[in-house]
Amino acid sequence: MIKKIFRLSEWQIKKVLKYWKPFFSFGIVSNSIINNLPYNRFAIVIWAKTVNNNISRNFFRRKFYDLVSRKINFWEKNMQKDFVFIIKKQIKLDKKDFESITSFEKDLNFLLKKI
Repeated sequence: MIKKIFRLSEWQIKKVLKYWKPFFSFGIVSNSIINNLPYNRFAIVIWAKTVNNNISRNFFRRKFYDLVSRKINFWEKNMQKDFVFIIKKQIKLDKKDFESITSFEKDLNFLLKKI
């Protein structure tokens, strides 16, 4: 998990989505906006239609924060942005399905490399 200062709150997510600059992958959309802080902040939006229950939603949310925490130290300091990752509604995520987990990680790694 990443520290709380690197996460976005609900009203900050709405701000990013209002003034978004999107970047797409197969199953995930990344929105970004420049912030005035000396660090990047992240959030993920997982729709209720993409997961079966809250256990799966928390699993993929934790997986997201783990992947971001591994990559967060490698970015440049002059790149201060807020990022919101949105899972597309037609994608079905299941924590018991290995293919679902690998496709989630693959799409997320693709977007994190493009940042």
